[in-house]
Amino acid sequence: MVSSPMEEGLLHSIKLSSIGPANVTGPDLVFEPENIDLAMKLHYLRGIYYFEKEAFEGLATLVIKEPMFLWLNQFPTTSGRFRRSESGRAYIKCNDCGVRFIEAKCEKTLEEWLETKDAGREKVLCRNGCIGPELSFSPLIYIQLTKFKCGGMAVGLSWAHVLGDAFSAAEFMNSLGRVVAGSGPERPINLAQTLTKSTNPDILPKAAEDPLSIKRVGPVGDNWVNVTECNMEPFSFTITPTQLTHLQSKLQKNGTNFAPFEAVSALIWQCIAKIRGEDSESRVVTICRKSEPNKAQNLLRNNQVVSVVKADFPPAGADVSDLAALVKDAAADERRKIEEAMEREHGQPDFILYGANLTFVNLEDARFYEFEYRGQKPVDVSYRIDGVGENGAALVLPAPRDGEGGMSVVAILPENEIARVKAEFKREGLIA
Repeated sequence: MVSSPMEEGLLHSIKLSSIGPANVTGPDLVFEPENIDLAMKLHYLRGIYYFEKEAFEGLATLVIKEPMFLWLNQFPTTSGRFRRSESGRAYIKCNDCGVRFIEAKCEKTLEEWLETKDAGREKVLCRNGCIGPELSFSPLIYIQLTKFKCGGMAVGLSWAHVLGDAFSAAEFMNSLGRVVAGSGPERPINLAQTLTKSTNPDILPKAAEDPLSIKRVGPVGDNWVNVTECNMEPFSFTITPTQLTHLQSKLQKNGTNFAPFEAVSALIWQCIAKIRGEDSESRVVTICRKSEPNKAQNLLRNNQVVSVVKADFPPAGADVSDLAALVKDAAADERRKIEEAMEREHGQPDFILYGANLTFVNLEDARFYEFEYRGQKPVDVSYRIDGVGENGAALVLPAPRDGEGGMSVVAILPENEIARVKAEFKREGLIA
């Protein structure tokens, strides 16, 4: 396996293998993604869970892998590979090809790494896997275990968003913890045995244009990668409880209280609008939030609420509380419109959602810190999204478990904007 220059400087002893379900899946088992799933196919979630040494201390690779075989029994889709039906619609053949498993070592201690934690540098802890250009050979998931000098471990998850949203990815990892603890595996998801999804665009109302929340790109064919004209880079920062309280009290207006996500999103919206100028794009943002809980057992899906907010005034010069009020009360759910746009073209259009507009993703309720391994929970969790369009995205995550509370923010923005955006955030007190 060839290492990149970044990996050569930070990681060594890299090994690559595969893991599949312990039981053989039936030869005709397939899974048909919903339209909303296929609309997310150019996006990828990259999650990193940091554990202190007690979690994996003394465990050989084979011992770590053993419960994973049982774990993957629950989710046959994750070990499958994409195919296309006669209509061209993509589906997953559950053929037990498995997920990729990477081992690596880092000469830094976990403490040293977290002290200088940087969202850009974290890329080496999570394999940058994408689907294509050959669908039938492309894994949907990569698991990377990076051992630090002190014995601590980073568990990296590379997750094709077509499988489900960040809440599904979190539950997927949490289920591994339950299997390791001996409380699983649960029964596998019930999948269709044949391709049954009908596509009849004539029964849908015709639309003059695509929904505001998505942007048409490509065509990309079987190489499911969004190519942008500029480099999109992540950076992260933590907002303390004191900062949040100050911001919320500052925005309180006419007795209206704003939740932390609403307040922070509004301020970030304004800061970025100041950088970009007063064009029509700066007046529209996308909001992604957790939806109602899934009651179906072991069901991975894209179930988050996707809404659009439009301002009738320039955000750069507005009162931030007015922007927060829009985020709170004026978000229009576009999930059905997205599904209809995909259905009209047999599930084949190439869209992006994150970064089609400036996108805010509320992951405060994601159960990242419930991933427990041998009685140990992660001391820090980081998630980012790849495939983000040039309008950028900001993810709001829970703060580190052993920290002071507050929230963590991961922003993915054009590289040439980051210095100016950071300066604006500093002026507003978001970062030190």
